[in-house]
Amino acid sequence: MNRRLPAEWEAQDGVLLAWPHPETDWHPYLDRVEPVFIEIIRQISRFERVLIAAPDSCELAAKLREADINTTKVRIYELPTNDTWTRDFGPITVIEDGKPRLLDCGFNGWGLKFPSHFDNQATCALHKAGAFGATPKEVVGLILEGGSIESDGAGTILTTAECLLNVNRNPHMERDQIEEQLKNLLGAKHILWLENGYLAGDDTDSHIDTLARLCPNDTIAYVVCDDLYDEHHAALKRMEAELKKLRTQDGRPYRLIPLPWPSPSFDEEGDRMPATYANFLIINGAVLVPTYNDPNDQNALEAIGQAFPEHAIIGIDCSPLILQHGSLHCVTLQIPEGVLA
Repeated sequence: MNRRLPAEWEAQDGVLLAWPHPETDWHPYLDRVEPVFIEIIRQISRFERVLIAAPDSCELAAKLREADINTTKVRIYELPTNDTWTRDFGPITVIEDGKPRLLDCGFNGWGLKFPSHFDNQATCALHKAGAFGATPKEVVGLILEGGSIESDGAGTILTTAECLLNVNRNPHMERDQIEEQLKNLLGAKHILWLENGYLAGDDTDSHIDTLARLCPNDTIAYVVCDDLYDEHHAALKRMEAELKKLRTQDGRPYRLIPLPWPSPSFDEEGDRMPATYANFLIINGAVLVPTYNDPNDQNALEAIGQAFPEHAIIGIDCSPLILQHGSLHCVTLQIPEGVLA
């Protein structure tokens, strides 16, 4: 099969989200997190369509109108969800012989950490509801989350061993078997593994989209921690050393852009939350960047602007999102061009 996994910066039809509701872990924070989702929807709808899974379409439509959202670019699909992390339970879209195809991979709540029975069925439910038009869907017998893989659109996949080789995902598979799956399913030709790097408070077992991101022109934007007394310092230094050794398919080193480290954030119980600037979303003509009311917010926006000089760089305060251990990229999933036509 002639397949490839498009890069996130390629043309898109829209972005998929799931609305936070009282049956999710957001229930204590709905008043704080709903405005974040509304702002994300507002910014995306300036550039492309927005698809939203929600338990009550009428209620959500009223909230969006009240917030002056241009609802002509918004489609709401009424279905139950366990949570809001569409990056990991939504469809992974590949291009096969020039046409999009949806991969409905298994989702087990990041290794059976959280309930996922509704989320694991969301792609199927959305497909049946016509959310993805006539685009064919393929059910895949592999646990694979969108946040665990990065693609340059030309056959290179960047990922972490901590996630893809974790026994809580596909315990019957070794590294070479996982690689074979990535080649068959995604058209991978060049698989880059990171053995180091983590975020305290992260439930995903080191998803790559919290640590290092592939960008255009053989560029990688990645998080750094220069604080010698921070618990992340040593692991992220080792990750940086790995990144410097990585090579493109034609043998050249990557251009590396370091992203600053926000000040530590803690929840009410004193547990550290996984704030990271790497969790940005690329859309048509813009990059939406999570900010945290931190002195390094502006430095992060400028660094990401170096990787995307032709895009508008838009910061969105995602401080409430990290209360549930994720950020902007985690709650969004781009839908490549051709899927919704």
